[in-house]
Amino acid sequence: MIGFVNVFKPTGPTSAQLVARLRRIYGVYANDRHIAVGHLGTLDPQAAGVLPVAVGKATRLIPLLADQRKAYAGVLALGRATTTQDALGETTAQADVPENWQRLLEEAIPKFVGRIEQTPPMFSAVHYEGRRLYELAREGRVVERNARPVTIYSLDVLGVEERAARLRVTCSEGTYVRTLFADLGDAIGVPAHMAALVREASGPFVLAEALTLDEITDNPTGALIPPEHIIPFPTIVLDLRNVVDFRAGRVVPLPEGAPAKHVFVRDESRTLVGLGETHGALLAPKKVFV
Repeated sequence: MIGFVNVFKPTGPTSAQLVARLRRIYGVYANDRHIAVGHLGTLDPQAAGVLPVAVGKATRLIPLLADQRKAYAGVLALGRATTTQDALGETTAQADVPENWQRLLEEAIPKFVGRIEQTPPMFSAVHYEGRRLYELAREGRVVERNARPVTIYSLDVLGVEERAARLRVTCSEGTYVRTLFADLGDAIGVPAHMAALVREASGPFVLAEALTLDEITDNPTGALIPPEHIIPFPTIVLDLRNVVDFRAGRVVPLPEGAPAKHVFVRDESRTLVGLGETHGALLAPKKVFV
């Protein structure tokens, strides 16, 4: 079994909890309780939206995903900062919101578009001396973190309410949107936090096509997206003899020239057998799915 699933994550459960549920679903279906399942980028418990998941041998293809751009819609709440930079944390600062906060926000936004430096929050899964930062944060510890470069491709105001703004963010992989929102508050001189967040897209996975766990449970195979639909490599078909050699790790003749540097390889029954790398008129196994 191999493929990707576009899961809709509701608010509440962690990304790891959803992955565990999917492992049970596909483990039962494939009669393999140790089946590999992994997500392509965590979502905070408070956040909802797109959670791409790789199933089976597709977990080996995750490094090949070139498009890791994310899109979010969220609510920036002004007047209160928290330990977690979202609505679930304990209050660390409060202040009145100035009447001209909308103008200040519009003036601050351009400074956050493009390549910026961002310090990971203490409540995050970043490793520090062999432990996760959130583990240290729960112990009341605060440690020095190095700032990391991220890219904000766009940052737009969708609407405003009393002491809150709805924003849409398109950003690179590794961006902490709640940190972005807290930094926006700092830029306009007001404590702030992320009140709500929905991930609208993650690479080629979009919210309109995301499936709930119930929908996936009802049709596990129908929920699987073939790797070729996610990773834009062409597909070639090998005959039985060459499939046997390919699976054994041997170089085989390329049947129709070299359509690209990397190609998905299927057998005559259209079963995906691996990923190949072309070398002139030859095809070398790069990843083999047994």
